[in-house]
Amino acid sequence: MDTPVPTPVPTTAPADPQRRRVATAAALASAVEWYDYFVFGIAAALVLGDLYFPAGSSSAGVLAAFATFAVGFLARPVGGVIAGQLGDKRGRKPMLVLALTLMGVATAGIGLLPTYETIGIAAPILLVLLRVMQGIAVGAQWGGAMLMATEYAPEGKRGLYGSLVQLGVPIGVVTANTVFLVAGSVTSESTFAAWGWRVPFFVGFLVLGLAWYIHTKVEETPAFREAERALAEQEKGESAARSPLRTILRNHLGTVFLAGGSFAVNTATFYIIITGVLDYATRELDMKRSAVLAVSLCVSLTQLVLIPAAAALSDRIGRLRIYAAGAIGLLVWAVPMFLLIDTASLLWLGIGTFVTSCFLSIMYGPQAALFAELFTAEMRYTGASLGYQIAAVFGGGLAPFMMVLLLEATGTSMAVSAYIIGLAVIALVSIKILATRAARNAPAPGPVPAAASAE
Repeated sequence: MDTPVPTPVPTTAPADPQRRRVATAAALASAVEWYDYFVFGIAAALVLGDLYFPAGSSSAGVLAAFATFAVGFLARPVGGVIAGQLGDKRGRKPMLVLALTLMGVATAGIGLLPTYETIGIAAPILLVLLRVMQGIAVGAQWGGAMLMATEYAPEGKRGLYGSLVQLGVPIGVVTANTVFLVAGSVTSESTFAAWGWRVPFFVGFLVLGLAWYIHTKVEETPAFREAERALAEQEKGESAARSPLRTILRNHLGTVFLAGGSFAVNTATFYIIITGVLDYATRELDMKRSAVLAVSLCVSLTQLVLIPAAAALSDRIGRLRIYAAGAIGLLVWAVPMFLLIDTASLLWLGIGTFVTSCFLSIMYGPQAALFAELFTAEMRYTGASLGYQIAAVFGGGLAPFMMVLLLEATGTSMAVSAYIIGLAVIALVSIKILATRAARNAPAPGPVPAAASAE
């Protein structure tokens, strides 16, 4: 039977210092992974098209660069499946360490990669392979970091703790934009194109140090240890090893797709405003690169407050209520946002993307805890990761590419607004079904879990 099963975290409560250590490590892991992931998107919008995909028009080069950007998203479910299977069997921590290591190597490798002019066709091929490695790494990372935080959370604060991992996204965006701004300000246009753009990728080397810290200083989550003990007892009389993926595919695939459908509008709109709009504003509206990056940085800073606030509110009044409010906001604001951006005014660009960012934060804050609560501990890494990464592929990965394609085909940004509205409708339908199932399957006695209390 395919139903979301919200579950508490039944464990002996860890000590507060351990909770703080784990929460800090998970937040840092998320921040550095997303930083590494986002620097590619910014570089794709600014320089990678010319350096690795020389073509007859600037639009063709950007499309090729954004297609490579999307390849990383196609690889994310692979990372989610592999890490989910092993994370549900062997533990959250080892998969998080592996994901950080892989991301550090891939990101630094992109910074060192010769261009098409130097090594020819091997350059874009290697760039795609390194982007695939980044995709696998971030697909593996999110589930591990999210579960490290939520499964250590005190009772009634799972949303807030989960939001610490979600903060990695705006932190990554702010840091990536800041580093690119600095690199662009201290180099000329020609120098930036020659080597200045590479500097942000070298931060990948620092990720390896964080991976080592988590490996040596952070303990496995109590929820996984308890689930592991229970399953060990259960499997004493069984000959076949358990497979979280098989369980998900047989019994909970509908929940995975509903989770992905509920989140695609969020991740698509996010990548449109941080990557697609950067290309659109600089190439089509002739706005200055540094100014647009600065606006993106300031808008992302507001998420550092809004994400935990929305998550904390979801601990009190229910995940899906907050989640649905954000999706409705994105649906309503999709057209006004691009009307403001099309003025080519920095002020209106800032206002348009700021309001969008508010609605994104309202959804993103409770999302980690919501996805964790849809699955029981023994399949949580696999189920939550698959739902998230499916949304990433069909939402975030295609969004910048689709934006350029829609603009080229229609000549109007309203086509991009229609794309966002369509995804928002899918999200609201998915959220409604999840809410109905959660309410139907909520246990009668005892406290109602936050995800089940939405309606």
